[in-house]
Amino acid sequence: MSYARIVTVSAQAGKIDEIVRIYTNEVLPAAKQQKGFQGARLFVDHATNKGISVTRWASKADLEAGEASGYYQAQIAKLASLLAAPPVREAYEIAAEEN
Repeated sequence: MSYARIVTVSAQAGKIDEIVRIYTNEVLPAAKQQKGFQGARLFVDHATNKGISVTRWASKADLEAGEASGYYQAQIAKLASLLAAPPVREAYEIAAEEN
């Protein structure tokens, strides 16, 4: 059973492009090094300065290991100065998927 971590962020005005740059160049390469990582997508809305990251993990244990090891916190720290509010993190079991 696969799992997804969904993180919603509210960026400071005009900072979405910088978040995309950091996500692409720093967060994704770090994610690829994590056990059980299966992919990621970042959705952004420039009009509202909001972004949603969806990462897929092979198991709940793999998803939780990233939080226990400090990996997740280190990635959020890379974006912290660009955020208008703390990120909202949720985890879900993936019930259906088509690639």
